Amino acid sequence: MKLSGYIILFVLFFFGNVSIAQTGKEKTVVSVQSGYLEKKPEFPDAVIYTKDETGQVYIIHEGVEMWCDQAFVYLKDNFVKAYGTVRITQGDTVSMNSKYAEYNGNTQFAFASGDVVLTEPKTTLRTDTLYFDRIKQQAYYRTGGTVRDTASTLTSRIGRYFAETKKYQFLSDVKIVNPKYTVHSPQLDFYSETGGAYLYGESTIVSETSTVYCERGYYDTRNDTGYFVKNSRVDYNNRILYGDSIYFDRNKSFASATNNIRVLDTINKSIIRGHYAEVFRDKDSVFITKRAVAVTLRDNDSIYVHADTLQVTGKQEQRIIKGFYRARLFKKGLPGEDPTSGKCDSIYVNEQKGITKLLRNPVLWTGENQMIGDTIHILSNTKTEKLDTLKVFNNAFLIQKDSAGYNQVSGERLIGLFTNNELDTVNIIKNAQVIYYPRNDKQELIGINNTVSSSIQLYLEEQQISGIKFIKQAKGKIYPPSEFPENARLLPGFNWRGEERLYSVNDLFKGKPAPVLPRIKGIPLPKDEGAFFDEIPEEDLDIPEASKLKPKDLQNDPEAPQPMTETSELEEGISKKDSTALKRASVKKDNK
Repeated sequence: MKLSGYIILFVLFFFGNVSIAQTGKEKTVVSVQSGYLEKKPEFPDAVIYTKDETGQVYIIHEGVEMWCDQAFVYLKDNFVKAYGTVRITQGDTVSMNSKYAEYNGNTQFAFASGDVVLTEPKTTLRTDTLYFDRIKQQAYYRTGGTVRDTASTLTSRIGRYFAETKKYQFLSDVKIVNPKYTVHSPQLDFYSETGGAYLYGESTIVSETSTVYCERGYYDTRNDTGYFVKNSRVDYNNRILYGDSIYFDRNKSFASATNNIRVLDTINKSIIRGHYAEVFRDKDSVFITKRAVAVTLRDNDSIYVHADTLQVTGKQEQRIIKGFYRARLFKKGLPGEDPTSGKCDSIYVNEQKGITKLLRNPVLWTGENQMIGDTIHILSNTKTEKLDTLKVFNNAFLIQKDSAGYNQVSGERLIGLFTNNELDTVNIIKNAQVIYYPRNDKQELIGINNTVSSSIQLYLEEQQISGIKFIKQAKGKIYPPSEFPENARLLPGFNWRGEERLYSVNDLFKGKPAPVLPRIKGIPLPKDEGAFFDEIPEEDLDIPEASKLKPKDLQNDPEAPQPMTETSELEEGISKKDSTALKRASVKKDNK
């Protein structure tokens, strides 16, 4: 029969009062506002409402509104089962559509199944089964769900929505698909208002041009920027960027890293280290400071380039390294070889052409030979990767320390030739002068050679001068040591810098203070917000007899993945500490 709204309300309020009186609890009954009312003998405890020509069945309860094609209202249990095209709304913030829904007015708990769609201002959640706790203001699914954001699609096996903070917490097989990238993570907290995603555990962000990996990170899915910590790295263009923290801007193809940075170049077999770096992918450029070092593997030997600031540019096969301010070079040498090292204000390395330039006040040591001049160039054979030629331009000066003094050769230019990475021939061109302490086979001093020539050619064996050839000799001779004045034993421009020579990789930083590293602002795990279902014994659960739900449906699955939280991290730390203590105690006991 068809009843007016007044009669319906009167009946509901009457039965509602009876329900409250019977239970003794201050519960507000659900209220049916419209619908065709009927009673059926097969459902003695239910009042059935069906949509009519005025519209769907309309039900309200403490701020919740429900529309459906048909509703079974169990007044005694303050419980509703809704069928058809079901829609439940909470104010203007949350709307839930499904084919079937249950609502318990006593517990303010809703359950929906069949093409469930939860909509809030910025996102839409689709799943097969959804639980909604109005008291906690949380929704939960555990059979797989998809959330569509303005920029991305997020999927996971388990998901939880916190209405008050507009946060989703996704667990198990979490995936974000965006036209520009794909994210995989075991746990992801997503804030729908901002589009911010927090990544916990071994996570990746993969695109056509780069892959980001981290075990703790934040990514702005709408603005395509991110901040990553804990074992973070970015793979791009055959390079891998590591750092304690990495900032990433996809729009600008830019990344910056702070503290304990490494940039691996898999093509050039090189690595760049430092404590602050900026990477511009489109320009194939890396800018790095704070104990910046570029290490390149050549001929099974490592070449180290250090400066206060390093800039590495160019594609893999055209790489150029520029070092600015207090630059240093070190090559250890293969077994049996003497190291090569140098210092200058700025350094330039063109790996394609095999040339290294030491600029502004340079000094270079190859074995026991010190060379200075206005500019020094070192040329390598790009095929064999061995040292080939050395060039010193303007005010060239070669010095070797001898027990009796200093062997010295100066001139306008110096050209040196290498064999198997050892300097064996040196040509001093134009205005050449020499002071040399020759010795016989018994290493006895013969005298002091002081000669001026247009050019001089030196021959070296085991890095020591073994012979001299003068070209267009002007004047000079070998003087007995007693006849050669002490004040004449140093050529003009003499500058011995032996105390600056580099003997090891650590000497790259000799005399430089250790950098002050900033404290990295980490990303803490989320607070423990407890399980979705309260730990209530099955016999105490408020489940109406007419409900499709069983007690096991409202229990937490102990086998399901649990979220990483501050509490779990603390407990894990305590557990590891206790385990270590037990091992130590066991070892101590065994040693007695």
